Amino acid sequence: MQAKAIVFIYRCFLLLFSFLLFGQELPPIIKYPSTVYHAGNQNWMIEQDQNQFMYFANNEGLLEYNGAEWTLYPSPNETIIRSVKVIGNRIYTGSYMEFGFWERKESGRLQYTSLSQKIKTKLIEDEHFWNIIYLDKWILFQSFKRIYIYDSQRKSFQFINNHPYIFRCYKNNNSIYFQGVGEGLFEIVNGKSVLICDDQIIKNNRIVEIYPSDDGMLLQTERAGVFKLKGGLLTPYHFVSEDEINLNSIFSAKKLSDGGYALGTISNGIYILDSNGKIRHHIIQNLGISNNTVLSLLEDTDNNLWLGLDNGIDCINLQSPIRSFKDDGGYLGTVYASIVFGDYLYLGTNQGLFYRKQSTGSNFQMIAGTKGQVWSLMIYDNTLFCGHDLGTFVVSGNTVNHLYRQSGTWMFNKIDNHPDLLVQGNYNGLSILQKQGNTWVYRNKLLGHNISSRYFEIDSKNNIYVCHEYKGIVKLVVNPDFNSVKKLYTLSNPTKGKNIGLTKFNNVIYFAGKQGFFQLNETKNIFVRDNELSKIFDNEEYISGKLIVDNYNKMWLFTKSYIYYFSSGNFTKGLKFHKIPIPANITNTMVGYENISHISNNRYLVGKTDGYFIINLNDFRIKSHKVVLSSVVVNKLENREKNQSIVKKGVLDSDENNIVFQYTVPQYNSFINVEYQYILEGLQSKWSEWNSRTSVSFKNLSPGDYIFKVRAKVANSNPENIATYSFTINKPWYATNLAIIIYLLLFIVLANYVNKMYQNYYHKQQDKLIEENNRLLEIAALENEKQLMQLRNEQLSQDVDAKNKELAVSTLSLIKKDELLAIIKEDLKKTAETNDGKSLKSVISSINSSISKDNTWNTFKEAFDSVDKDFLKKIKAAHPTLTSSDLKLCAYLRLNLSSKEIAPMLNISIRSVEIKRYRLRKKLNLLHDDGLVNYILSI
Repeated sequence: MQAKAIVFIYRCFLLLFSFLLFGQELPPIIKYPSTVYHAGNQNWMIEQDQNQFMYFANNEGLLEYNGAEWTLYPSPNETIIRSVKVIGNRIYTGSYMEFGFWERKESGRLQYTSLSQKIKTKLIEDEHFWNIIYLDKWILFQSFKRIYIYDSQRKSFQFINNHPYIFRCYKNNNSIYFQGVGEGLFEIVNGKSVLICDDQIIKNNRIVEIYPSDDGMLLQTERAGVFKLKGGLLTPYHFVSEDEINLNSIFSAKKLSDGGYALGTISNGIYILDSNGKIRHHIIQNLGISNNTVLSLLEDTDNNLWLGLDNGIDCINLQSPIRSFKDDGGYLGTVYASIVFGDYLYLGTNQGLFYRKQSTGSNFQMIAGTKGQVWSLMIYDNTLFCGHDLGTFVVSGNTVNHLYRQSGTWMFNKIDNHPDLLVQGNYNGLSILQKQGNTWVYRNKLLGHNISSRYFEIDSKNNIYVCHEYKGIVKLVVNPDFNSVKKLYTLSNPTKGKNIGLTKFNNVIYFAGKQGFFQLNETKNIFVRDNELSKIFDNEEYISGKLIVDNYNKMWLFTKSYIYYFSSGNFTKGLKFHKIPIPANITNTMVGYENISHISNNRYLVGKTDGYFIINLNDFRIKSHKVVLSSVVVNKLENREKNQSIVKKGVLDSDENNIVFQYTVPQYNSFINVEYQYILEGLQSKWSEWNSRTSVSFKNLSPGDYIFKVRAKVANSNPENIATYSFTINKPWYATNLAIIIYLLLFIVLANYVNKMYQNYYHKQQDKLIEENNRLLEIAALENEKQLMQLRNEQLSQDVDAKNKELAVSTLSLIKKDELLAIIKEDLKKTAETNDGKSLKSVISSINSSISKDNTWNTFKEAFDSVDKDFLKKIKAAHPTLTSSDLKLCAYLRLNLSSKEIAPMLNISIRSVEIKRYRLRKKLNLLHDDGLVNYILSI
């Protein structure tokens, strides 16, 4: 019954304490669930190597994390890896019935070598190796039943047996200890176990860790607290918070480099203590870590605390200059404003105004009556004003006075020459608050201006500049008594824009927007662009132009990659700017409503959408890290990837010209951004732009020599080193020197062959040409002969024509002769009639015989046939109906005689010749257009 009461009280205490923990400002915590690292849930031991890579003994194997990529190496016998230890260049692991080491190959991948196989027959059945420690050349693998001591030089084993249950081994001040449950604490001396403490407390309480101490040893037990062992004497060692801690079951523990302690519990998260044992942080699952069961702990070289959990892996940035308050439950909401006033820290959120006492660090509580959206908080004249969706409140401690209700209030501004007045920007314009006695009251609305005034500033002449996202900057010239606006106009530059901002810093009004930084020139009444400050928005850095001025003479601005703050120059009028390398995706502020306020010393509170974080500028130092080339992978088209050596120059085949480089900076601070820049010499002439990608691929590279270089920028730090990798892509086989020689020989052989072919061809062509020339000569001879024959034919034709002419002349002569004889005959007849005609009749008879037509025709026919052979036969054959008279006419026409010439020969008139020609045409069946002479000549 008493035990049940203790458990109930314990649970109630934890519940109460979890509410008290609500006010904790915790160091940043990075969560790595199993869905991220793609391995088992449980992580039993953690180590870090000289490259600062992290290793985890995981349920599914050895898990490696290099800051950019998780890699799982399955255990050699497919069992849970329980222990891991980095010793030099080797990573030793222990699992079920198996232990050995992993070494990194030239490709960057790990390869396992078993040690337990050498003594496989000596292993005890069902052994798990839960711990690995080393001292000098000896490496100890501890199970619950035995300790195996491996001499790494002689490659030999010895054993520590005869202990029924060995809980854990410990290394402290170059000595090795282990606890035999029910026996006591032993030290290993000369390979033998020596009992150094058999106190009943040690026998009956398992020792989780032994802390190094200048005065003896501190033994952290699982449930009984901490004890000091000195000279064999065991005494209680009191932590300041031991009453609370002792209510927990401690499973893992580690002394931290700052002298503090980290205690991982079975079911209540982790305790982080200072050197006196006072609780600095108690972090449970609903306040930040992934799981309440902490199986293993490790502080890395950057003083981050790694938690191997029952479900996941977490990294706590203990030394980070940032402390975060995470509102996982949604109690606070999004923080829009914060301020310290008196002993209170106030937070204005979208759910109301919250407060807590600074001195006690208690949890936040909402001030009654302020539920709703808070826009701003301002201290003026020792009075805290709150701009709220419901209007304006004056805050005093944990109470408020609702001063103004007519409209929501954005912000407040003082008037330098009217200390008793305060201008407030409202949803529907501007209004005036006035101090009457010791009380502030609402005085009036500024008439003539009715648009929302989220940002506004007042210059030295009491002109008011209102910044509006959709209108730009509106200048108001107001009456001296601040009752109304005399003149109002919108400036042409700078123009309107999303998330623009306006503020007054060192008596200068500044504007910031996507178009750059501007400052007001009151003399010229224009805003002038500041080109130097505008460079902040280069490379698409702009997300918001909201400018925040704190009460320590700093002006703040948030960009995509940094938080900037500006201060006055030491020797010039310009501003000095400083940047804090916290990107927007980590700050998680409400874009356009960013807020930051000074809370103490050099600590600043930044509001987030899920709480807030605090930056300590004094501690904001960035440790430099080296960039590491983690892998080089090549692949042929449609083939599996192949890892290349990262320590030797690569020599790749011509078809292995697709290459992927992976690189990383193994740093694990959640608020630090790492950017990379690379160049591939041989392909590129200048470095790439800075970006956060941890790999780059090149495809279809040409044969040749290349050098890949990559460098990293951690926050603001300059690159510490450049990782390089040289490689050569060989030419394809058909472009190698041997191939070229072969090509040359083949070319010579081919050229010789072609030469011979051409010679044979030209010989054939020559023979062919000779043959053709001979043929041409023959043709020419034939042509000449033809021409000669043609000449002869022409000569013959000319001769025929001459004969025809002669024939025609002869015919004409005959005709003339007959005509003459006829005349003589007639004359003789006349003479005979008058005279004695006997003697003349014989003469007339002779003349008649001489002019006989038949004789004349026969003579002509013989002559004509000799000249134009067979013409009369041809035409007679063609036209059988032709009479002898027609044939005569044809013959005369053949001689191309005219009708006039033909008439005497036929002894008829010319008219009769024409009639005979007409009749002849009809007999020859000639058409109207056909020429009679032409037809006769064509036969």
